[in-house]
Amino acid sequence: MSMNPFSEKPIKLSDSFKDWKNIYPKSYNKNEVDPYTKTRIILMNGTEYEAVWFSHQFSRHCPDNDLRRAIAVTRRIEQQQQKVISVLKPADETILETTISYEQLAVDLTCALAKREPNKAVKMALDFALLEDFDHLYRYSDLLEMEQGIKAERLVGQYTEIMPGRPTISEHRYPVDNIRGYVDFCTADPITKLNVAIITAAEQQTMNYYMNVAGFYQSDIGRSLYQEIGLIEEQHVTQYGGLLDTRLTWLENLLLHEYTECYLYYSCYEDEKDPHIKQIWEQHFHEEITHLHQAKELLQQYEKKEWQQVIPEGCFPQLLKLGPNKEYVRDVIKTTIQLTSIKENYIDIEKVPQDADFFKFQESLNHDVHAVPSHKVIAEKIGKDGQDYRYEEEEYPINSLRDRVSDNTWIGRKPM
Repeated sequence: MSMNPFSEKPIKLSDSFKDWKNIYPKSYNKNEVDPYTKTRIILMNGTEYEAVWFSHQFSRHCPDNDLRRAIAVTRRIEQQQQKVISVLKPADETILETTISYEQLAVDLTCALAKREPNKAVKMALDFALLEDFDHLYRYSDLLEMEQGIKAERLVGQYTEIMPGRPTISEHRYPVDNIRGYVDFCTADPITKLNVAIITAAEQQTMNYYMNVAGFYQSDIGRSLYQEIGLIEEQHVTQYGGLLDTRLTWLENLLLHEYTECYLYYSCYEDEKDPHIKQIWEQHFHEEITHLHQAKELLQQYEKKEWQQVIPEGCFPQLLKLGPNKEYVRDVIKTTIQLTSIKENYIDIEKVPQDADFFKFQESLNHDVHAVPSHKVIAEKIGKDGQDYRYEEEEYPINSLRDRVSDNTWIGRKPM
């Protein structure tokens, strides 16, 4: 039987406030934890971050203090939930080790959403950014082995291959070329609305993480790599955020945010193997049920709308399950590695006009290829060990990126 959060009985809002003991739970053991437990933690931390910052923006654009007070109470509970989730990461896990899990989440979450996405434009956006996050995992993994002697294949549990995607140097596009057309949420499939909301929040968290930790990393090459990939993540947030329906009211958006949180916590609860963390997902799910019901009531009170006008089918669609996607990634590499984007369109680099802003921007930023951080990491790794670091289960799917002693800086960037 499908779960419908609108049919669940909410708990009292005031019962959700936690004391300090419950705000600081036991962290996982980084040497024993399942990789997908780590990625679920990162996913839900980002989901709560999005909820909190959406609520702040709502409050800053709302003239009604009674409404602002109502969402302030919920926001405080969301903040406590985020604090609980964030400290599940142990203190002995390094910035770079955590980063590997961020990129494993980016890869396998994007695959999971793309494989079930019925909207062709949304699926194309997911597949397009997938190969860029996949390449980020490869660059950070080479840095990890070069600086810390740790093979990232252990951190990802060998569930996710580690090898080049669309080279990071090729991902830098003129800003106007990252804007996409918004999806009509009135007619969109429920899974599409969830997919767009989920991936926007996840990529936004990654952007913020890299933006903030760059200055705390211990080496210059690492600091600059976080800078570069952080800029690409900003592009991803621009792309995915552009898919959100811009015509929704603040209260309609609030309802969708709370519904998405309910959906994700329930998905995590169903998928989680760690009993300690599973209990947290269950508790937060019940708290989000209350937030959803409050959003429903506010929508009715202030806009005279029923929740069914925003979410016609209350029952959850197919739940989100994280797992390996090796063959899917390989298939996307074969078909889209040479793509870039021009405005709303995805175009093979061979067909991009010579006077396009893409090439002008590339020349401005990457005219000295040897100074590009993502290239320098691989070049230094090859110089140190004679080849790059990869975790491949079979031969790379295309010839152009099989060379392990030379970093490719032209594919997807320059016509042959």
